Amino acid sequence: MRWAPVAAAVSALTLVAAGLAASTTAQAAPGCSVTYTKTSEWQGGFGASVSITNTGDAITGWTLEWAYASGQQVGQHWNAVITQSGGQVSARNASYNGSVPAGGKVEFGFNATSGSANPDPVSFRLNGTSCNGGTEPTTTTPRPASFSNPVLWQDFADIDIIRVGDAYYYSASTMHYSPGAPILRSYDLVNWEFAGHSVPRLDFGSKYDLNGGRAYVRGIWASMFNHRKSNNTFYWGGCVDFAQTHIYTAAAVDGQWSKLSTINKCYYDAGMLVDDNDTMYVAYGNTTISVAQLSADGKSEVRSQQVFQTPSNIGTLEGARFYKRNGSYYIWLTRPANGQYVLKSSSPFGPYTVQQVLLNMPTPIQGGGVPHQGGMVQTQNGDWYYMAFVDAYPGGRVPVLAPITWTSDGWPRVTTVNGGWGANYPMPNLPAPPRQVKPMTGVDTFDGTRLGPQWEWNHNPDTTKYSVDNGLWLSTATVTNDLYNARNTLTHRIQGPASTATVTLDLASMRDGDRTGLAMLRDSSAWIGVKRDNGRNRVAMVNGLTMDSNWNTTGTGTEVASANLTGTRIWLRANADIRPGSGRQARFSYSTDGVNFTSLGSGFTLKNEWQFFMGYRFGVFNHATQALGGSVGLQRFELSTP
Repeated sequence: MRWAPVAAAVSALTLVAAGLAASTTAQAAPGCSVTYTKTSEWQGGFGASVSITNTGDAITGWTLEWAYASGQQVGQHWNAVITQSGGQVSARNASYNGSVPAGGKVEFGFNATSGSANPDPVSFRLNGTSCNGGTEPTTTTPRPASFSNPVLWQDFADIDIIRVGDAYYYSASTMHYSPGAPILRSYDLVNWEFAGHSVPRLDFGSKYDLNGGRAYVRGIWASMFNHRKSNNTFYWGGCVDFAQTHIYTAAAVDGQWSKLSTINKCYYDAGMLVDDNDTMYVAYGNTTISVAQLSADGKSEVRSQQVFQTPSNIGTLEGARFYKRNGSYYIWLTRPANGQYVLKSSSPFGPYTVQQVLLNMPTPIQGGGVPHQGGMVQTQNGDWYYMAFVDAYPGGRVPVLAPITWTSDGWPRVTTVNGGWGANYPMPNLPAPPRQVKPMTGVDTFDGTRLGPQWEWNHNPDTTKYSVDNGLWLSTATVTNDLYNARNTLTHRIQGPASTATVTLDLASMRDGDRTGLAMLRDSSAWIGVKRDNGRNRVAMVNGLTMDSNWNTTGTGTEVASANLTGTRIWLRANADIRPGSGRQARFSYSTDGVNFTSLGSGFTLKNEWQFFMGYRFGVFNHATQALGGSVGLQRFELSTP
């Protein structure tokens, strides 16, 4: 992930220019103040933020140079182009931030690996001129006393949450998006960052490639996720297409995941428990709840039996999560979409007794549904928390957090506020985090050669039709007039309750018949983008892209507004209001200079029915309607909130 880190200083070094003079009459008089801040440190690496204040004349391009003395190596970086030779580092401006007026400021950041030590640089040079000065005192950000729900206003449903050491990990559903099963990481249960995906590619048939079929609302549903201490391995398992359960493993959540095995049985809505004796169990089912024991290597089933039949007065129970506490086994089950129940037994195979945890509990999100499903986790200090989700369409299903207490006879209870799920609770009593997590909003300039884990494709991409190399290059991968059939549409979740996506596109290599743009993507969609026909470009706003209840296309879109376009670069913007309820709208605009934006078309009313399950996403697309061969460059993506 390549968002700029939050500027919370762990250590800071400020170097202020003194007595700098113009080198020639043809050059601006340089002067600078540089603040170098380590935003986070971990074993073997660190993150840094660098701020340059121009104390001289205005400049139209900059290069900042410094040296590392202990073998540090810069890796991922953002808002600058950074190169390194030995210990010498050079950071030059990106295409959009080279001009810095007198008194202006520019910032960039990076992640790096530590060397034998990790001292700060002792000097900087801006455009060849030294900056000299002293050191600022270290500052710290005070820890808040409470947190607000939702803890994260993005679409992350069917939560499975675990703790490994001092880190918390959160797995979620992604249906037809690829890679699948994203994992988030936190150190305080409140602030989360993207970490990786458990399913690198949806290898479940050609329909997941948009080849001979489509897989909308199939794929990765509620699944199981856990960590096994004995081999220090993370496990993910999920039933796909109601047919087979696929097991994936990795040594680290942000490392390489690979398929361990396929079990020829559907563990529907499964939860995994690794028992004290290292035995792996899976609880699963809809209404009829069963428990399976896996083989020691986790590749196959040893035993399975039904352990509970849901009484008719309760209705449907599913979404299993499996826990052990003080010698008792618990299967955590949801009544969709307004209740939560729990089963308790002294044996993993029962018999189990049932209690209601919540039913129609008031929600902390105005207009949203009842908190339900999700999972529990125990902190380092022995406290328990429940992370549920709330149906909050058109944005999707968003996570909320509440403390759990236990009765004297071992039953869990949600801590309520005025009889409902609290909008605010005290911050969990946890150790200070080892570093700040990376924000879920910000700028991505696609540095390096890989996409960050915040990105997912609509179905599996054609990997021969895109590349990442200090920018994302999208070649047309499909000839179609139906965006729902077009491969290599890149998606990003929307930040609620309202946020704005702005993309910068290089159009120089488009071909006649190509369509590229920024979409509000769901089963009812609209977009703003560029149509190239007869050697000319037009910017257009299109709505009326629709699917039926079987996810077949019923409308390929109607152009409602357009304008002629010259030049080879455009900025496209979508403002999305995803507060729960009907009548919420997205609005589109464009710019030819990145500063002044012009509205185009009418407001697009977002569909808020739940049946598509996933909420709206921002989608960046490029497809052909005549012939392949064209391409566009996605130079920058910014997700911002008011």
